[in-house]
Amino acid sequence: MAGDAPFTKNYPVSWDQFHRDSKALAWRLLERGPWKGIVAITRGGLVPAAIVARELDVRLIETVSIASYDHQTQSTVKILSTATDAGDGAGWLIVDDLVDTGATAKAVRALLPKAHMAAVYAKPAGKPLVDTFITEVSQDTWIHFPWDTEPQFVRPIVDHHKP
Repeated sequence: MAGDAPFTKNYPVSWDQFHRDSKALAWRLLERGPWKGIVAITRGGLVPAAIVARELDVRLIETVSIASYDHQTQSTVKILSTATDAGDGAGWLIVDDLVDTGATAKAVRALLPKAHMAAVYAKPAGKPLVDTFITEVSQDTWIHFPWDTEPQFVRPIVDHHKP
């Protein structure tokens, strides 16, 4: 829906919740390893990759730098840098915060076709492109990650639906 229709739902995620969800992702990935290393998709994948790396005792972390969002609008995927040490991805774990439309996931899969791809959150359009995820949210939901927000008063949901 990014770029096509407005997001109708908001899903704020606190630092505590994101840490718990990232640790839950590590639990799911534990039996699938051992991993040669982790490839974090920047920027959103940096935080969960650090948490997963700690929990799974993985020391080698590479990045794939992708630009595709301008706040809430997804545009053309631009690969800014690749994970040169990961080869075709065999034995590597790719970590991202969210798989949304799947555009970024497709680009990274093309670079590292044999890697295991994991995301903390998944939307229906992108879900088939990841091997492991923790929480599914609807396609019309905008996830507010803790690094993009600050605490402030929010009106109750019912107030948004009054005529």
